Amino acid sequence: MKRLETDLPDVCVIEPEVHSDHRGFFMESYNVRSFAQLGITTTFVQDNVSGSRQGVLRGLHYQLGQPQAKLVSVVSGEVFDVAVDVRYGSPTFGKWVGMVLSRENRRMLMIPEGFAHGFYVLSRWAEFSYKCSNFYAPDEQRGIVWNDPDLGIDWPSASGTPIVSKRDAALPRLGVQNADQLPSYTGVAT
Repeated sequence: MKRLETDLPDVCVIEPEVHSDHRGFFMESYNVRSFAQLGITTTFVQDNVSGSRQGVLRGLHYQLGQPQAKLVSVVSGEVFDVAVDVRYGSPTFGKWVGMVLSRENRRMLMIPEGFAHGFYVLSRWAEFSYKCSNFYAPDEQRGIVWNDPDLGIDWPSASGTPIVSKRDAALPRLGVQNADQLPSYTGVAT
């Protein structure tokens, strides 16, 4: 496995070693020892998978009182995946990184606690996998609206306006959030 840094110091890409032959492929998607060698010591407690059709945009989500680090990847299809630093007081507050994750490139994105996450489905269908460091806590759900002009996320627009849930469409802009509704920057990545 290789760790590739992004423009956000705490967010990284993991490239697994893929072994292919005439039968197909094999790869190790997670190994606590391999990840520790890459500097990632997050303990994961819950795995989730979602399926979405082309044009669906999910996010931008985070949990406040029970924050979640996430290791995300695509099982089938292709998405444009985004992480936004929403840690109040962070030097990269409001900055984002985005990249294509797909079945073909097999890349994974490691998103620490304190970052909002979302993705846009580029393929006809995508199945998306999330490893989470904390359990889902509905009362702690928070989010930032996907098209916040202050963030300026360059979402792909090849298929027009994205399909967004009513809940996600009603999320607030980052700039109107009170500090108590945002994770605090501690100076240490999780």
